[in-house]
Amino acid sequence: MLHRFSETTLGTYVRPPVVFSHGRGMDLYAKLPKENGGNRRYLDFTAGIAVNSLGHADHQIAELAAEQAKQLVHCSNLFLNEWSGELGYRLAAMTRQHGGLGLERNAPPAAQGQDLRTFVANSGTEANEAALKFARKVAKPSSKVLVAFQNAFHGRTMGALSVTPNPKYQSPFMPLIGEVRVGALNNMSEIESLVRDDVAGVIVEPIQGEGGILPAQVDWLKALRQRCTQVGATLIYDEIQCGLFRTGTMWCHSTMPVEAHPDMVTMAKPLANGFPIGAVLMRPHVAQAIVAGDHGTTFGGGPFTCRIAHHVLGRLSEPSLIQNVRAMSEHLVSRLRLIGEMFDDLVQRETCPRGRGLLLGFSMRNAAHAAQVVKLARERGVLFLTAGHDSLRFVPSLNVQQEQIDEAMDVLESALVVLRESI
Repeated sequence: MLHRFSETTLGTYVRPPVVFSHGRGMDLYAKLPKENGGNRRYLDFTAGIAVNSLGHADHQIAELAAEQAKQLVHCSNLFLNEWSGELGYRLAAMTRQHGGLGLERNAPPAAQGQDLRTFVANSGTEANEAALKFARKVAKPSSKVLVAFQNAFHGRTMGALSVTPNPKYQSPFMPLIGEVRVGALNNMSEIESLVRDDVAGVIVEPIQGEGGILPAQVDWLKALRQRCTQVGATLIYDEIQCGLFRTGTMWCHSTMPVEAHPDMVTMAKPLANGFPIGAVLMRPHVAQAIVAGDHGTTFGGGPFTCRIAHHVLGRLSEPSLIQNVRAMSEHLVSRLRLIGEMFDDLVQRETCPRGRGLLLGFSMRNAAHAAQVVKLARERGVLFLTAGHDSLRFVPSLNVQQEQIDEAMDVLESALVVLRESI
């Protein structure tokens, strides 16, 4: 099986020789020869890179997917279907309830024609591509520049890659789209020179995920919002990893003052708990600038994924799950702080942890040690992620339980002990 994979699949990822066959909740099972037991269990503390917020092989999602597959999977965007509009309505209604995109919590219903609007795509990268196009469309004709920030990750297609300023990703594919200006996250002094009258759009992650779990400061986001308003630029928050309740609120920016809110927010990863989907939610003035033919998609907005996403949103917004995120975050933070104290020689204690909710991480003193810890933990049956050049990342399913956190942290401690002894 591994031979067939390596011979016929493009090598765009470096993967360990582990083949997963099925999962349940936060557990994944890898196939082993029968003489070695048949299957090996792994505790998945990655949630498929912050995707499986409700865990693997969820019974309710499986039943709903089977039911919808028997009714209608695809009919093209030349026609309406039952579920794309319902998904858009739920996203708008939930944002009014929880706050975001210029709305305080429990905002009243919008006037006719003034509600938030959704464009549904197939992935986070596609959502960001759409948002960048929409920002250019909204801008005045002389404003073409896009602004992004160091350590950002917005995707690997040409537009999204152009605002992902990492030479490792960009260099082989130069030249990318032009007129992109790059700044430093949380640098107040450069906002005015960075965001000038020639800027169409600014894209930023409220918490940079792939870059190393690096939070943007609220005061800096407020200043960025103010400057975008002054020059007529569209502000985009990429909440593909930090949104949809991972930080304990619907949007990472939901509890921020409205003076820090964006014009558009992009989402994807947990939206359908693993079924491919992405979306852009936007304020009315952005939506009013987009007309038929400005953008499109073959599969985005289909009834199958939209119905699943509609269901997942309802589950993610349940008060009991939100409370679980906050309680389990508190417990995970306490365990990580203790690890920072115990392994001060290996871990940058002052960074342990960074982040919010169940999007947490810390930096290693030696950047090379991050990947070593991930490997040692995997050998012991727990899956972690790296982030940035020196960080470990912890993004479990949002229904994680205390005993699962303790199992993961116990293994992390043992991996760090082994690492310490090997140095």
